[in-house]
Order: sequence, then C-alpha cells, then structure tokens
Amino acid sequence: MLSDHQKNIATFIHLSTFSRFFIPLGNFIGPILLWIINKEKSNFIDIHGKQAINFQMSMFLYAIILGILTIPLFIFKIIGNMNFIDFNGFNNFHISLNKPSPLLYIGGGLGVIASIGFIIELVLIIIASLKARDGELYTYPFTINFLK
Repeated sequence: MLSDHQKNIATFIHLSTFSRFFIPLGNFIGPILLWIINKEKSNFIDIHGKQAINFQMSMFLYAIILGILTIPLFIFKIIGNMNFIDFNGFNNFHISLNKPSPLLYIGGGLGVIASIGFIIELVLIIIASLKARDGELYTYPFTINFLK
C-alpha cells in the first residue's frame, strides 16, 4: 500500500518540471534532485522519477532536432537576400513581405509544430501528476528511456 507521502513525492517530481519557468534548466534539476533524494524510499517514486526525467530529456532532444531543422531555413532566407561579393553592410538588405519564401512557410510550420508540442508536453505533465497523486503508474508517450 502506498502512503500519501510517497504519492506526494511522486506528484512533486512531475510538477517540479514547471520550475523551468523560474530557474534555467529547472525542468531537469527539480526532478533529478527529488528523484535522487527519494528513489530508495519506494519503487513507486523511483519509477515516476525515471519517467519524468526521461520525458524531459526526450522533449529536449526533440526541441534540438526541430531547432536544427528550423534555424537554417531562416538563415538561408536572410543570407539569400545578401550579395557577399559586393557587400555594403546592410544598406541593400530587405525582407520582402509581398512574396514570402517557401523556406519561411516550412520554418513557420515547424514553429507551429513546436508550439503544439509544448502544449502537449504541459498537458502530459499534468496528467502524470494526477496519476501519481492517485497512486497509479504513468508512462509518458513519445519518451525515450534513457534511464531504465
């Protein structure tokens, strides 16, 4: 039988990922600290801690991949407007809003995907917290198991 203390710790492990809004890398630091301190107390806490950390590392990896795909598209669009042979600084630099580049559409689409992913991430964290509060195990979807 799980105690309320174990359920609360597992819940706080998931909720501690929201500390990233106040502390840089708080979404890693909070769950890792709570998990390391409490993992020996209960298998339930250990499983929830690993899930929260694996999910945050997976989301970070997906964000890096989206950034690697998106940033070059914007850079190519900006660089494409510059003439490097006859470079006069930014005197002739302009971005035409009349005819956007397909690269901007692709980059913008990837940005929309990233925004939707962020909202899904927040919802999944809340669901995991509620499951932990109720004493249930939860497995995040889209998670790569770095910690087993």
